[in-house]
Amino acid sequence: MPAFDIVSEVDLHVFTNAVDQAGRVIETRFDFKGVDARFEREALTVTMFAEAEFQLQQMEDLLRAALVKVKIDPLAMELGDVKGAGKQVKQLVTMQSGLTSDVARKIVKLIKDRKLKVQSQIQDEQVRVTGKKRDDLQEVMAILRAEELDQPLQFTNFRD
Repeated sequence: MPAFDIVSEVDLHVFTNAVDQAGRVIETRFDFKGVDARFEREALTVTMFAEAEFQLQQMEDLLRAALVKVKIDPLAMELGDVKGAGKQVKQLVTMQSGLTSDVARKIVKLIKDRKLKVQSQIQDEQVRVTGKKRDDLQEVMAILRAEELDQPLQFTNFRD
């Protein structure tokens, strides 16, 4: 029976490359010369350090651009609050990995509302969709691509 999984994942290696690339851009930019601005990555979180809040905004834009270049959807970024620490300000950026339960329930509801001949079930941080016809599964993928959800989706483990 054909099936596939709906997941929301961020490849750690690709993410590391994107953060490093954004860090190199900051080192070479004229408006950041002599400024203590940097990215510190730990697993799927990045802490941005700068001397002013507007510089954090610019760093966020650079990080988004670097993520888009390596084909990571910036929707996965979750920005924390800006905190002041002496002469510096910092902001935490967390990458969402795995479907939240709300998004998973929304996906299942979307599939059931279309009355397609497929079954969907939530399994931990992913949704498995099974059906008798491959075309039905591809229609589910098209529906979910067109829908505006709070997380980026990937379709994996497609088998006939």
